Amino acid sequence: MTVCSPYRSLRGIPVVVALLAIGAVGCSDVSDAVDSAKDGAKTVARQRSVFSLDTGDCYNPTGKAEGTAYTVEIVPCDEAHEGQVVGEFSIEKGKEYPGDDGVAKVADNRCPVEAQKYAPDTWALPKGVALFYYTPTAESWATGDRSVSCTYTAEKGTFSGSLDTAKSLKPEQNTYLTGSNAVYEALWANQSETEAVEDDLDGYKAQAKAVAAALDTHVTGLDGIEGAEVGKLRGTLTKAAGNWKKAANAADADTFYIAYDSAFTGIDPNKSVAARKELGLATTVPADEAEVWAG
Repeated sequence: MTVCSPYRSLRGIPVVVALLAIGAVGCSDVSDAVDSAKDGAKTVARQRSVFSLDTGDCYNPTGKAEGTAYTVEIVPCDEAHEGQVVGEFSIEKGKEYPGDDGVAKVADNRCPVEAQKYAPDTWALPKGVALFYYTPTAESWATGDRSVSCTYTAEKGTFSGSLDTAKSLKPEQNTYLTGSNAVYEALWANQSETEAVEDDLDGYKAQAKAVAAALDTHVTGLDGIEGAEVGKLRGTLTKAAGNWKKAANAADADTFYIAYDSAFTGIDPNKSVAARKELGLATTVPADEAEVWAG
């Protein structure tokens, strides 16, 4: 999943207030001007410091989605908006600012975890929504700022409604999503930085071991869920776990490749569509995931 980072800043963005000057204009012009002024006043009244964002807040960025920001426009979630805060956490306090890359690395690792607590089913997210985060800058760090706000933000356009779905999930849906999310988290969080297995066999084997462990836990969770399609998926994932274990124990790169091909195919998201439908979950594979498994 794409993760982008609009940074917070103590540099204030000037608030532009429209001043209404009524001269010799027609009634329709006056009406339009009044309506425009009302909209402008409402926008200004909704301005909040980016430091005051809370989980659940729906908002529109002030300016571009990416870059420095000091204020945002907080709006009711049933209105069209560009983003919603779906998680927050604080970076461990330290004397020295870890740098933009250091802060971003922490957010890259934590925000997907925090976001899944709020909106566990990433397949149900509005089309075009990606994970963003507001993080401290060097300037705000010096004032004691350590907070990171994780958001889902529309890369183009807007969406309506809250993304808070965790509270409405049935136990079996939550069990499935927890296990499934952990599998893909293990896959991507442990991805080697080298493209060739020969150059980092140990790293690839560590990834395979992590995925196999996550699959074992997922399969165990599925044992307590009834349904023919869930049963079929359980069998598919059990076989996949076996192949990931073979990859984890591979003696050389060639052996790893042989096991990895079947292992990776075994967790193709498309194989879970029928079980998701049976559980009443979203059934459209996100475009970025579909592209990965399309080869």
